Amino acid sequence: QVQLVESGGGLVQPGGSLRLSCAASGFMFSIYKLGWYRQAPGKQRELVAAITSGGSTNYTDSVKGRFTISRDNAKKMVYLQMNSLKPEDTAVYYCNADLLGRGRYPWGQGTQVTVSS
Repeated sequence: QVQLVESGGGLVQPGGSLRLSCAASGFMFSIYKLGWYRQAPGKQRELVAAITSGGSTNYTDSVKGRFTISRDNAKKMVYLQMNSLKPEDTAVYYCNADLLGRGRYPWGQGTQVTVSS
């Protein structure tokens, strides 16, 4: 059974930083491209960062230079370091194995990130 458990969200002021973590189990973690996604109120869920099994990364334009995705295959963990946060980064953040920009497996509960002064 696939499980995805996100953590590390919270309330942060504009310009601040957060590090999100995702613990995965129930699938062959090391072979998949992994992604961090977010869903803001009233908006569709979007892929913001992805990392291939080989470690190549890509980001949506709005987070380039501010967010960094990484993975630890031994621990089955994927991380998202978020710096220089902006109010428009406010959303629930989710991780998943990526399938053409969408999640491959059922979603976890996500972790709320709120950027506000």
